[in-house]
Parts: sequence; structure tokens; C-alpha cells
Amino acid sequence: LKPGGANIPVTEKNKKEYIERMVKWRIERGVVQQTESLVRGFYEVVDARLVSVFDARELELVIAGTAEIDLSDWRNNTEYRGGYHDNHIVIRWFWAAVERFNNEQRLRLLQ
Repeated sequence: LKPGGANIPVTEKNKKEYIERMVKWRIERGVVQQTESLVRGFYEVVDARLVSVFDARELELVIAGTAEIDLSDWRNNTEYRGGYHDNHIVIRWFWAAVERFNNEQRLRLLQ
């Protein structure tokens, strides 16, 4: 974590620095090997030249596709509280509005 750090005991005075360095190491360096393995595996399946023509958002769409919101499933799996129910006027207004949304607007609503 730090040059000579193995010989420095963690004390009340330096514990904040130790924790910050440990978190940074875990986040930045702790997964380097796993990330490298993932990238190598990805490029075994997908030619790097094909990937290079996409930006990050386009690549995400190619790999994962778009999340198409199933409005019927969403509505059937919604639980209401506070006196609201599926036939409450406010809830009917809500679903009427959501039905007019396109898929991107529905995705943003769910975020």
C-alpha cells in the first residue's frame, strides 16, 4: 500500500490513511488480474477490430441489447400502499401517462 508499509503499525493516528490506501488498492488494483482475464476472454470471442468501431454506449447496446419494458408485467407486479389500488383514479392516470411514454421514457422513469 505504501513503501515500507509492512513495517508501519496501524495506529489511531494513521488509521485513516491506512483505510484510504486499502480501499484505493482494493478498488484500483485488487481486481486487475480479474479484469485482465475478462478482457482476454472477451477478445477471444470478439475480434478487437470489430469492437474498435463502437463507442461505449453502442457496444453496450450490441452486447446487451435494449431493455424493452413489458408494461403489462410491470403493472401486474406493482404493489400499492397508502390506500392506493389498481383502480384508484391517481393510479389510472399514472398508467395512462406511462402507456403514452416510449420505451426510453419508461426506462428513465424506472431509474
